[in-house]
Amino acid sequence: MHRLVWSKKRPKYVRPDKGHYSISSKLRSENKTNDEFEVMVASLTLEEIIALKLEISARAVNHKLYGFDLWKKIPAIAKEAVFNYAYSGTRTKNELAAFLGISMGSVERLLQRNRVADFFKRS
Repeated sequence: MHRLVWSKKRPKYVRPDKGHYSISSKLRSENKTNDEFEVMVASLTLEEIIALKLEISARAVNHKLYGFDLWKKIPAIAKEAVFNYAYSGTRTKNELAAFLGISMGSVERLLQRNRVADFFKRS
């Protein structure tokens, strides 16, 4: 019954800029992921995924990741990832604010700064 109530309200409350409803479908539409890859990623911890991504990136530059202020950038990178997920999983800006535990003003600033709508636009 609860689902039925939301299904009736959804068209009224959906943000008009949401072309994709999940990061997974966005990445699949860009041929960056598939079922097999997602199963493999699901078996890893977040720490393992980050470490692996760093190792692969370092390999591309002969293990010289110098000049990247990585230690200070990690909190911003993690917050952006959480924000993108929250944006994809909520129907309204109010839900987004409640999900993240922040004010509507903060949501508006983050939407402008992160340009999250651009992230979800089809390529």
